[in-house]
Amino acid sequence: MTIDATTRPGSALPDSLEPPAGSLDLADFVGESMLLIGAGATVLLQLALPGVGRGVAEHSSTLERPLDRLRTTMTYVYAVTLGTPEEKQAVVRLVNKAHVPVRSERYNAFDPELQLWVAATLYRNGSDMYRRFFGELADADADRLYRQSAVYGTALQVRDDMWPATRAEFDAYWDRMIESAEVDDQVRAYVRGLLSGGKAPLPVRLTMPLQRFFTIGLLPPRVRDQFALPWSPRDQRRFDRLMTVLPVVYRRVPRPIRQVTATFYLWDMRRRLAAHRHLI
Repeated sequence: MTIDATTRPGSALPDSLEPPAGSLDLADFVGESMLLIGAGATVLLQLALPGVGRGVAEHSSTLERPLDRLRTTMTYVYAVTLGTPEEKQAVVRLVNKAHVPVRSERYNAFDPELQLWVAATLYRNGSDMYRRFFGELADADADRLYRQSAVYGTALQVRDDMWPATRAEFDAYWDRMIESAEVDDQVRAYVRGLLSGGKAPLPVRLTMPLQRFFTIGLLPPRVRDQFALPWSPRDQRRFDRLMTVLPVVYRRVPRPIRQVTATFYLWDMRRRLAAHRHLI
């Protein structure tokens, strides 16, 4: 199965946000595998908010089970954007259940402000990577995709009115959050382990130098500095060259292949739900 207008199993988006024929849909947006290039930077941006960073460093099993944590994260993203309403409801219920024990004096996984920031990083990564690989969106498409992306947070505890009303308001919110980013030694140590691959299988760890390079290169300079991640002018030149060549190659890949990641995770989600196996 490929993810297109005729075969995707159903949209979780409100009817009022369904796109007119011929325009870009959030389902097409998140189905592109190139978004995973920015996954590492998205995670680090989330961790740069003290509440999220401390909670993840204290409670996350990512270093012990990195592939499983990636699977659960992508399952949530694809369920709320590409799944049927029933699949979305099932996955959201499991995410909420998993969040119950994730709390301390300094962190609560149900805090809507923290969830808003996580949702914001998912939207920002998606829009940034799409722009890098396919160019600027028309204003109407960009506005629609922005409104639809609120689902990353509103599917959980984020209220509709918490999502900035316009892209301009979002940009102002984003700039404020980047300026307030603060990383402590505990989170820095966690990130060092994360960028080394943790206890991932050897093939995954062998790819980590490249993923680390993309992760650092995609971070805003202030956040990069907060994590004490080295980045030189030479690194920037190499990064710029790669980000010039990769989109040209990627756009030549047939769309079903470009969407194989989303196709796989949706298949895995449905298989686990049908068999009542561990999903989140």
